Amino acid sequence: MARPVRGCADVQLAESEAPFGICDSQVREQDDGNSCRVGVIDVGSNSVRLVVFDGAVRSPAYFYNEKVLCGLGARMAQTGKLNPEGRLRALAALKRFVLVGEGMAADLVGIATAAVRESSDGAEFCQEVEEATGLKLNVASGKEEARLAGMGVIYGWPAADGLVCDIGGWSLELAEVGGGTTGRCLSAPLGPLALRDGNGGARSADWISSSMDDLRRRMDGNYKAVYLVGGSWRLIGKLDMERRGYPLKVLNEYPMPCEDALCTIDWINEQDRGFLREVTKTSPERLQLVASAGMVLKSLIEAFRPDELIVSASGIREGLLFDRLPKIQQDADPLIEACLHMERLSARLPGFGDRLFQFVQPLFSDLDAAMLRLVRAACLLHDVNWRAHPDYRAEICFDNATRANLGGLDHAGRVFLGLALFHRYRNSQARTSLHRTTGLLAGDQARTAEILGKAMRFGATFTTETADTLGRLKFKPKKQMLTLILPEAIRDMYGEVVESRLNALSAAMGCVPHVKLG
Repeated sequence: MARPVRGCADVQLAESEAPFGICDSQVREQDDGNSCRVGVIDVGSNSVRLVVFDGAVRSPAYFYNEKVLCGLGARMAQTGKLNPEGRLRALAALKRFVLVGEGMAADLVGIATAAVRESSDGAEFCQEVEEATGLKLNVASGKEEARLAGMGVIYGWPAADGLVCDIGGWSLELAEVGGGTTGRCLSAPLGPLALRDGNGGARSADWISSSMDDLRRRMDGNYKAVYLVGGSWRLIGKLDMERRGYPLKVLNEYPMPCEDALCTIDWINEQDRGFLREVTKTSPERLQLVASAGMVLKSLIEAFRPDELIVSASGIREGLLFDRLPKIQQDADPLIEACLHMERLSARLPGFGDRLFQFVQPLFSDLDAAMLRLVRAACLLHDVNWRAHPDYRAEICFDNATRANLGGLDHAGRVFLGLALFHRYRNSQARTSLHRTTGLLAGDQARTAEILGKAMRFGATFTTETADTLGRLKFKPKKQMLTLILPEAIRDMYGEVVESRLNALSAAMGCVPHVKLG
């Protein structure tokens, strides 16, 4: 018996608004600033996945994430049809995913990509899914799949400028990104499953290179950065981290110089598969595809010659969510939105973070807008870990900042935030391993982070519910003088702890403290 069709069917979008037939209203914001919970069910050529997003509208958390490697596109090159065993596994997974999503009160959206799109029985499979689960699978065209992958990268990194390359099980999608939008989009059958099964045998390196050259002729811009989307790219990125001994293990915004990527591809081919599986905790099915993906990446580097590769954890699912946001929310800063949300949920006095930012801002008048943005983010996060044990709070702050699900933040930015929050709670880095990661910072950024941490620690001594108890800071760089100005009404806020922390801040800045009371 068929179940009712799932999805937010309140509004039927026009074709221009819903290029592959999504029947849904925009993501809605609730009174508490959270979004209605949204579940994206992604039926790919290799895997079927459910991701449920929850939290702040512009930067939601990954509330739930589950995948099943079904291999729908396996052997499709020979048969023209979906893998029968994969169909059974996918249908079973989709039945579960719909029930899980319903149990979480999530609005469900289903999307199917290359395998369903290219197979002769794809439409039949979609009908079977809808009859069994009520879920309508919207089948994306190749160009629409590329566009959504591009939007997903912009979702996580609004300043993205270059070329997005999304590799799935069957196809490879390319999308130009820049200025917060996507440009030309292309799709080609260069996924590992298509390469493995093409023409009755594995495609040769020469065939891959020729196909990539054709894509380059059609996508002829100057792309200094290529953003890599997809599980196979993430696996190569994880192995690149292992080979290089990279200090952070966050894949999102992980930068890979092309020379390193090429060395890693060769290194992967030399390693025992058991070792690679142990290092990455990756399934054997995924590891079987990494060699083909490496060949594609080599050809991509040779054809497009970018300055660097950047791994993106965001892709088509995030792009689908981002596409549903109103313009005003799309234009919001994902990092600041996430920090505001975390402060609202976890800080003792939500709202104090921005007052603290205004208080410390005179110390950083020489910073550009990008760094001041990080200063504000740190101030918003300065109190969200107050429940942690005091003996470990500094390290927990550092770990959370460098590993949290924060968009719009590269690896150096993560380390800067983590180091500033570390110094919010501890003066010295002695007997820690922070030096391994602080090497990712440039110039005086480590010193700036330390000063910011001690400034937040000092400002926190004025934490109250009201907005007029902070006083003001005045810094004269030429005279190397730091002045705290407290009006008469709050002069009694000054005490021994305040004096001690003011002295510590002044020492970090290399200046003389001065207090003006009344």
